[in-house]
Amino acid sequence: MNKCGNIAIFASGSGTNTQNIVNYFRDDNRINIGCILCNNAEAGVINRAKSEKIEYLTFNRYEFYNTELILNYLSQKNIDFIVLAGFLWLIPTSIINAYPRRIVNIHPSLLPDYGGKGMYGMNVHKSVYNNREKYSGITIHLVNEKYDEGDIIFQARTELLDSDTPDIIAQKVHKLEYKYFPRIIEKLVLSL
Repeated sequence: MNKCGNIAIFASGSGTNTQNIVNYFRDDNRINIGCILCNNAEAGVINRAKSEKIEYLTFNRYEFYNTELILNYLSQKNIDFIVLAGFLWLIPTSIINAYPRRIVNIHPSLLPDYGGKGMYGMNVHKSVYNNREKYSGITIHLVNEKYDEGDIIFQARTELLDSDTPDIIAQKVHKLEYKYFPRIIEKLVLSL
């Protein structure tokens, strides 16, 4: 049962996408969730890591941007691939260089629309709502040194109704995230 892909998940919040990814790969003998990294020691994703018995590391801004802590940890865990699942900080160049084209993010809009600094979660859905968009969706993209500007790998869209509130838009987008993100991760990791 040799694993051919060892994944690290970076998350900042409750970890619903992280849990969905863990569930998807639970019985997969090719891909392993090696660790979860979080920039918020109070985040719900930490409780998910504990209950799933997945090793985790929490860190602060200084450690992330000014030390080798994260790279050393990823190296110790033999990580092949990094998944950003609701992680809100820009990834340092040192990590991008160590994992070229092996860091993927999911964004809750159809990039390039509604991307960039500060555009995450409900901020995105409220903007989509305020602009009366007819569609929203997800974008899965490689990560570079700028927010939401890496090469787009996959997009899926959902139709919006005039009656849809930001919360309903969020629910529609979450369905797409849960359906497609693990499948795209699987495809990318197995192609390494």
